Amino acid sequence: MHEISDRLLTLRRISDIIQGGEKIALSRDAAEKIDACRAYLEKKTSESDEAVYGINTGFGSLCNTKIDRSNLEQLQSNLVMSHACGTGREIAPETVKRMLLLKVQGLSYGHSGVRRELVERLIWHFNEEVLPVVYEQGSLGASGDLAPLAHLALPLIGMGEVNYRGEKRPSEEVLREYGSAPLTLKSKEGLALLNGTQFMSAFGTLVCNEAERILDWADLISALSIEAFDARPESFHPSVHAVRRHKGQPETAANVLCILSGSFNFLKPKAHVQDPYSFRCIPQVHGASRDAFRHICEVFENEVNAVTDNPTVFPDADEIISAGNFHGQPLALALDYAAVALAEIGSISERRIYKLVSGERGLPAFLVANPGLNSGFMIPQYTAASVVSKNKQLCTPASVDTIDSSNGQEDHVSMGANGAVRTLEVLENVQKVLAVELLSAAQAVDLRGKEGVAPKVTDLHLRFRESVSFMEEDRPLYPDMAAALRFVKENDPREWMMP
Repeated sequence: MHEISDRLLTLRRISDIIQGGEKIALSRDAAEKIDACRAYLEKKTSESDEAVYGINTGFGSLCNTKIDRSNLEQLQSNLVMSHACGTGREIAPETVKRMLLLKVQGLSYGHSGVRRELVERLIWHFNEEVLPVVYEQGSLGASGDLAPLAHLALPLIGMGEVNYRGEKRPSEEVLREYGSAPLTLKSKEGLALLNGTQFMSAFGTLVCNEAERILDWADLISALSIEAFDARPESFHPSVHAVRRHKGQPETAANVLCILSGSFNFLKPKAHVQDPYSFRCIPQVHGASRDAFRHICEVFENEVNAVTDNPTVFPDADEIISAGNFHGQPLALALDYAAVALAEIGSISERRIYKLVSGERGLPAFLVANPGLNSGFMIPQYTAASVVSKNKQLCTPASVDTIDSSNGQEDHVSMGANGAVRTLEVLENVQKVLAVELLSAAQAVDLRGKEGVAPKVTDLHLRFRESVSFMEEDRPLYPDMAAALRFVKENDPREWMMP
């Protein structure tokens, strides 16, 4: 059981909660803060008719429209219903669970003015895996992730759909089966649910968690390619990387040297004087992406431990402040950075594939006997090149775009939600390219011969061969590529990277 509190919620902890199927609950301190904030808000609004944005006014450009006290509950329900305008593909249930977790975390600090009952209902959806149907498109990443979070909130009022036990069903049906009634939203609650960056943050935390694995896989698979291509060791010498002062570069070099420890082939004299950049500059390229993700992960860890709805309630200071913590600009910039950092890992991987199939350094052209009669690994490189090119197209920054909305009241938006969806697609594409490199390098190691190969590389190769066999002559390779991708997704690269 994970207790929601004001302790730092790390990206690693988020992954553990989601992957481990843990349930969540409010800490006593969080529950007391939520209760105290709600009590303050109710007292404050009952004693004054002063206009307070989103509590007794309309929303967006309707902020100057005062709402009668008798309509405040309907105002909040109308907000959720009217903003549920998502479209496109449904996002994965795992990502919806992340959204629920992060929304609960954000509301738990006692600055949102919601009732504990509302937060407990969100926790129920998380724990019972009654997961709202949320769509990819619709958020501008500025006034919070309005449309996606509206879909997340609809089941609270008995509307919308949920994914439950493998079926998509009306939320009201599932609530009835549990003997639960839809909630009636009170003042401020609809706005607290919809304002916030939990859609962008859910994607961003997932990307950060998966990027760590991808960067490790890139180092590991590149070591296999180094053995296959007979690359030189000098490029990984610690002294070279110590004088450049970056952190990721020596980390990558150390990873590769650890993986290749005990390799006779790697250290033996070479006929060639230099390697192509795709081999010689592995530490510099992989390391730069590692450094990028240090910053990116810091941005997202800050965000998931923040209050991002509006207005923000400060009971101790007797203030309700309408400002802009919902704006996704920090996340939008980080997501663009993440997409580029990931795409570069795929780009250099594809270049290594190209060199492996080029018929150089004693390897047969396209890694197959009788090239000409057999095309061998010619077309997997085409596929990798296609995916890499697609990533280049996807990496146009989303954050440089903006568009007026709400009659000009919301006149600068981050487009971080589009960046979030795009970045996850880039990540998945990089996994595909690395899988093709793994497939190609394993074939090349077989052709060169496994004698003198590093023990860790030998073990990786043997494990991979349990999933994909050596190709003697042409056969359809798409099943092998799919198996290689499963291997990358289902195995932990650190198994072959520890000293």
